[in-house]
Formats: sequence, C-alpha cells, structure tokens
Amino acid sequence: MLWTRWLVLLLCWGATAGEQQADEREGFRAEIRADSRRQRSPPPVEPLDFGFVPSAVYDTHAYYEPGAVGILFHMVHAFLYVVQPNPFPKDLIVRVIQQNMGGIKIEEWRKPENVVLLLQWIHYEAGFLVCGTVGVVFVILVPIIGILFCVCRCCENCGGEMHQRQRKNADCQRGFYTASLVATTIFIILGVLISYAANHNISAQIKSTRRFINTNMRDLKTFANNTPAQIDYLTAQYTTAKNKVLSDLDNIGPLLGGRIHSQLEKEVVPSLDTALRMAGAMRETKEALENVSSSLEVLQEGTGKLQTSLSVERASLSNTLSDPACTNGAVSHTCNTIRSTLSQLGINADFSRLPDVSHSLGNVDTILKTDLSNIVQKGYSSFNDTPRLVKDQTKNIVSALPRVKGMLDKIGAEITGFSKMFPVEASLANFTIFLTEGQKNIESFYPQIDQMDFYRWIGCVAALCMIVLILAFNILGLLCGSCGYDKQATPTTRGCLSNTGGNLLMAGVGFTFIFVWLLMAIVTALFVVGGNVEKMMCEPLANRQLFKIIDTPYLVHPAKKNFLPGMLFQNPNIDLTLGSMYRECYENNGLYHALQLETMFNINSFLNRTVYNKDLAKVFESVQVDLQDITLLEQAGRDNLINFANSGIGQIDYAAFLAEVNKGVTLVDLLSFSTDLEAQADQLPRGALENALKGHASSIRQIHRDQVVPMEQAMSTLSQSIKQLQRTSSDLPVKVTNILSAIDAAEYLITHNASHVVKQETKNYVQSLVGYFKQYTAWVKNSLTAEVAQCKPISNIVDSMEIVACSFIVDSVNTFWFGLGGCCVLLIPSIIFSTKLAKYYRRMDTEDVFEDSSYPWLVAL
Repeated sequence: MLWTRWLVLLLCWGATAGEQQADEREGFRAEIRADSRRQRSPPPVEPLDFGFVPSAVYDTHAYYEPGAVGILFHMVHAFLYVVQPNPFPKDLIVRVIQQNMGGIKIEEWRKPENVVLLLQWIHYEAGFLVCGTVGVVFVILVPIIGILFCVCRCCENCGGEMHQRQRKNADCQRGFYTASLVATTIFIILGVLISYAANHNISAQIKSTRRFINTNMRDLKTFANNTPAQIDYLTAQYTTAKNKVLSDLDNIGPLLGGRIHSQLEKEVVPSLDTALRMAGAMRETKEALENVSSSLEVLQEGTGKLQTSLSVERASLSNTLSDPACTNGAVSHTCNTIRSTLSQLGINADFSRLPDVSHSLGNVDTILKTDLSNIVQKGYSSFNDTPRLVKDQTKNIVSALPRVKGMLDKIGAEITGFSKMFPVEASLANFTIFLTEGQKNIESFYPQIDQMDFYRWIGCVAALCMIVLILAFNILGLLCGSCGYDKQATPTTRGCLSNTGGNLLMAGVGFTFIFVWLLMAIVTALFVVGGNVEKMMCEPLANRQLFKIIDTPYLVHPAKKNFLPGMLFQNPNIDLTLGSMYRECYENNGLYHALQLETMFNINSFLNRTVYNKDLAKVFESVQVDLQDITLLEQAGRDNLINFANSGIGQIDYAAFLAEVNKGVTLVDLLSFSTDLEAQADQLPRGALENALKGHASSIRQIHRDQVVPMEQAMSTLSQSIKQLQRTSSDLPVKVTNILSAIDAAEYLITHNASHVVKQETKNYVQSLVGYFKQYTAWVKNSLTAEVAQCKPISNIVDSMEIVACSFIVDSVNTFWFGLGGCCVLLIPSIIFSTKLAKYYRRMDTEDVFEDSSYPWLVAL
C-alpha cells in the first residue's frame, strides 16, 4: 500500500494545473470587463512543441473467442434464461446486504421487511428452486424405484415373468421400441460428447490461463518501469518553456518594439501615406501645368496660322467661283451652293482669351524644390525605428536576463525536487520485485493445479464412463438382439445371440438404476451452483451491473460513502467508484485521472510559487519606453504642404478652358467639307472649273492634316491636364488641413498616449511569457490524464479474471452439467424402452400354444 500512495502523490503534482488555468482565465476576463474601452485582445501565444510522452505498449488482449464450443455456451445461456428470465436484482441485493450488515440472525428473518425480501428472493430464484427440487426428487426416487422394480421383477412381475404372450402387432411394437431406443441412445451420445467437450475445454483453457497471467504480470512490470521515465519526461519539458521565455527576453527589442509598432501604425501609417500621396500629387500637378502651358502656346500659335490659311483658301475659292463658267445655267446652281458654304471655312475655338498658368507653374516649381517625399520617408524611418528605441531603452531587462534565468532555473529545480520528493523509483522497483516473486509463487502452484485438474478430468471422465457403460450395454444389446432375432423362432426357441442381446439391455437397465441417481446428484449440485454463479456473477460482471452494487454508497461500510477512496486515501467522500475507475482504465487513461487525484491534492500554492512566479512580473515593472524622439513630418514638409495649398491652382478658370477645348478647331470638319466639294465638282462638266475645285479640296485636306490635326492633339492634352488640375485643386486647402491634422494626431498619440500603449503591450508581452508556462501546465495536465501511467493493465486484470472465471470455467462447467443432465433425463425412457425391447430378444421359459392350426395368427389373451 505504501508504494501505491507514493505513486499517487507523485502523479498528483500537476493536479491543479487546470484549476490554475481556470483562475488565470477568469482573471483575464475580469480585466477585459473592467476596461470596456479596449477592444483589442492579447495576441495569441506561440504554441510550444513538448513532443510525445514515452508510451507503454501492453501485451494483454483481454478478449476470448471460444470458437465452436461457443455454440454450446449459447445453448446453456439460453437454457438458463428460460430457467431464470428475471433481470439482475440489483436493488434487492443491496437491500439484503444493508439490512443484514451486522450478521444474519434467525430471529431477524421474522421481521416483515426481511420476510418481504425473502419472498422476493424466492420469486427471483423460482426457476432454480423448481429445477433443483426436481433434481432432488429424481435423486431420491430413482434408487427407490430401482429397488422396487428389482423386487417386482424377482416376483415375476413388471416384465420379470419368462413368458411372452403372442400378439398380432408384436413386430410393430418391437420396431417401435427399437427405433425409440436407438433415438434415445443417439441423444445420450450427443449429451456425452457435449459433456466431454466441456470437460476437455476446461483443461485446455486452464493452460491458456498461464498466458493471461504472464501477459498481465508483464504489463504490470511495464507499467511500473515506464512510469518513472514518463514523469521524468514531464519535468524535463519544463526546459522547453524556460528556453522559449529566455529567447523572448533576449529579443525583447524586436518583440516588444514590434508589438508597440503594430499598435501605433494603425494611426501613424495612414497619415504618412496621405502625405506621401500628396507629394505625388504635387509632381503630377507640375506635369499637368507644364502640359497646359505648352498646349496653350501651341494652340494660340496654331490658331493664327490656321486663320490665315483658311482666309486665303476661302478667297481663292471665291475667285474660282467667279469664273464665267459658273454663269452657265446648268452649272450656276452648283456654284451657288458651293459659294453659300464658304463662310464655314473659319476658326471655331478662340484660345487667345484663355488665362496664362505660368504664375501657378512657377509657384509649383518653387514648392517642388523641397522634396516632400524624402521628408515623409524620414518620418517612416523614424517610426519604423521603434524596435531599436525599445531595445536601447530596455537594456536593463537584457542586463537582468541572468537573474531571470536564475529564477527560472530555480523553478525547474523545485519542480524536479518535488518529483524526487517521493521515492517512487525505489517503490516501483520493490513493486516489480513483488510482481516477480508473486509470479514465481503462482507458477509454483502450476504442478498442483495441473494435478488437481487431472483428477478433476478423471472424475468427469469416470462420470461419463458410467453413461458410456450404459450406452455400451444398450448398443450391444441392440446389435445382438437385432442380428440374432429370428422371426420363425418361437419365444422359447430364440437363439443364443438374441437372448444375449436381451440380457445386455436388462444389464443396461440395472446399471442405469445404479448410476443415474448419483449422476443426477452431481448435475443438480453443479446446476444450482454454476447456474447461480452465471446469473449472479458472470452476467452482472459482463454488463458492469456488479460494479453498481459494489459502488452503492455506504454499502461496504455504513460509515463510508465510497469504499474505494476510503481504502486508498482514507477519504470516502471523494466521488470515486470502482466502475468509474474501471471505465477510465479500460479507455487506457492515466492513473491520475482514473483515481481523480485532482480532488485529493491541491498544489496551487506550489504552482503559484514556482511556475506562476510573481518575481518574473517585477522585472518588467521598470520598463519605460520614451517615443518622443519620433518625428513624423518635419516643419519643412508642413510648410511645403501649406505652400502647395496656396500655389494658385485653385484660382485657374477651369470652366473657360473646358468650354474652349470642348469646341472644334474649325466651324466645319475640313475633311467632310473637302469631300463634299469634290462631289459637287464631279457634277460639273469636265474642264478647268472642275479641276480647280478639286484642287481647292486637296488644299483644304492639306490644311487639315498639317494644322488642324496637331491642334486637335494639343486640345486633347490640354483637356486631360485641365481635368486633372481641377480634381487636384478641388478642396485642396481642406485636404492639406486634414493631412496635417492626421499627422498632428499621430504625433500626439506617440508623444502623449504612447505610455499607455507601452504599458498595455508590455503587459501583453508578459502575458505571452506566462502563456508559455500555462501551455506547459496544461500539457502536463493533459499528459497526466491520458498518457502518463496508463492503467489499462488494471482493467485487463479485471477482464482476464472475468474470462478465466466465467468463460473458461463457469461456462464449461455449466455446459458439462447441461450435457450430463440431458443424459440422465434420457436414461429414464431408455430404461422403459430397454425393458420392453428385452422381452422380444430374451429366450422365454414358456410360450402360448394353440390347438387349432386354422388360426395361427390368433393371439391368446
């Protein structure tokens, strides 16, 4: 018992890891509720890999498949169900035990409650009582009837008279008795074979019991040898959490600085991004102004040239139309039509009235001399340098690393010391020695067990030999009587072989009376014992109803609620039952979980003093991080943004520009005009006028190609640039003000509220370090629950005992009496059929003689 307690104490060292986790989790939730303004949750802790606990491999497979003999077992179970169909009387047994806990006294049974229990028990055992009574009556009556039968035959009654009356159906009766005796003999042979198979199965399975004993002992040794290594592995994995903590402490700059940076960048980076986009807008504005200026210059210059070219062409075309040929009546209409369109050859857009943008362009050129993009990039660099600032300002933490390592080493030493506090290895070594010696002691009984089994086997075979002897007389009698029977012979002249057959049958009847009552006594005793053991022990053990009886509160001891924790821990109030322990061990869970040691040992104080060490938090109380040196936007950058807002691009008359660029360069499309002119020229008679008009059409096309197309391209560039400038200048002062306000807010956050962020992220950082220890304790708890000291051998022992006691022995014993009892019952009709049949085979002293030979078939009565 001492080694058990030591093992229990050692396995309990992680008992309250789950409770401590629950306390820490509830504290964390309380902090979140207290600070409802904070919506961010702590970053997840990086999962640690503690590897796999060395597992034990157990050899015992507590499973039994009986094979062909299982059919016989099922037959016996079905018979017992017919005899006893009532469900297991759990409540009745509990009440009987509770009311007779102080001992059974005769006068106590006179109490009404005990009389009721007795009647209930008789009702439950009614089937066994009836069958047992029948067996006892059989045992008593058969010898008496045998003696009376013998005396009766000696008095030449009961078939003892050596005279056979002749009957007309004699052959039919002889055939019926022969067939009935043969059928009865066959069934008796089957009963003998069933009993012999059961007898042989007991001997064979007793030898198999040694395998169960060896594998269970080997599993217990494996359990004892593997448990210390598993516990050492649990304690050694504390180093994994410790090394991770030391690694994070050594990299506090990148880790803590990165946390602070990630929290601040939500406000800082967007403001710098808008400033950087505004710097790009400045460069685009300059390009747009340059495009406007150059396009406007091209358009103004091209407008003058185009005006001149169109005027010359219009005058030339007017002179051509003044030709006398146009006065011809057939041609005059065409000339008049062309003359009416000359006014369309003119300029439509007037770019000379558009304002000059050189002043705004000059302002933007001056603004761009200051590189705002470079200034913003400096702000990015200054902010991204937060991890380095944190590292420089937390050198005291790095310098305290040896002290922290010393504290963590002390924690590991305390955990190791606690695991070594109990002499578990020595106890388990003694337990292994105990198992070895116990196995040797059990093996020393093997010869006696084999000898006892041999005697049992001989006894059962001897009982079967009694049946076989009777069967031998019956079979020999049938053979001799059937082979020696002569239909022509009279009863007084029957042959020697036939007479021998009859005598053998009567010898079988005599031996039946001698042996059958003794065999029935054996059957009755085995039936009452084996049947009740099957119904009261094996079946409840198979469906675990027996555990419910044993686990009934206050049943084993009136002052102890649960006997198992009272026996192991002297605390019967723990909710630990034999059934729950068996289930946990059957699922191969750890002994720590199966014995519910978390309710027995509270080591919160130990964990608070070790794994959840408060001294570790004190190291971070002096953490001070100052981020006031961070500058997001220099004053030059701010002035640059303000100057851009006042550059004058907002005062440009964009409507005037858009109104002109939306007009066409000329009043009419010159290509269409020239095409129409050629078409009208083709309507004229061939001659100088036609050729002159076509020449004017070609000149107009040349003007369009050389002058109008470049102007249209310049108008397109001017239109795109004006629209871009219009978009940029829209609410430009408001945009700049918003950018500066966002940067001011981000700088205010860094300079005034960074301390809160630093404290919060420092707290989260410490929580992440503590989270590694939480992972370790949770892993220890899970390992103790499912992987350390897996108690499958305990459930295997229970299952092996069930297999050996019930499947190997009880089922075989029940099958033995089932077959033997069937033989005993069938021997009763065998007596009748043998006695009746012997009359037809034995040689009679007298016979019936008839004087009148005319009626040979007549049977004298």
